[in-house]
Amino acid sequence: MKARFPLTRRLRRFARGERGTQLVELAIVLPVFLLMFAAVAEFGRFFYTYTTLAKATRVGARYLMSQPAKAMDDNARRLVLCGNQTACTDADAVVSGLTMEQVKIDRAGGVPGVLPDTINVRIEGFYFEPLFDLGKLTGNSSLSLKIQVAPSTMMQAISTTPVIL
Repeated sequence: MKARFPLTRRLRRFARGERGTQLVELAIVLPVFLLMFAAVAEFGRFFYTYTTLAKATRVGARYLMSQPAKAMDDNARRLVLCGNQTACTDADAVVSGLTMEQVKIDRAGGVPGVLPDTINVRIEGFYFEPLFDLGKLTGNSSLSLKIQVAPSTMMQAISTTPVIL
């Protein structure tokens, strides 16, 4: 009988003991916190990329509205790509991965070749690549989290011709 009593006392003490519970709780909660942190960081990177490209298209459209000739398209593309009208390469892009070919310029209305009514500057074919891409991590391209980013800015010319009533 004496041998059973210490064993049951030890089992009760073990059942009431809390040693190691913090480690178990940490093992449960830590992956959730890491996943939330990664998601917030990726959303921040995506938001930065989108707003930077949207501002770049806006700058390009403003520049083209102040220029009379269609020959300024390359300058506008460089302005959108690098923020600089002169020497600019794809390596100097405001957002990594953006190229000159992805910047599209459309004109509509107005006097052809002189001053259009509207100019649309847009980015086509640019994909945001997250750091934590499930497709790359698992080797399955169908799980890829690449998102197409396609901001555009359309500006309308202010008419300088007088209106006769």
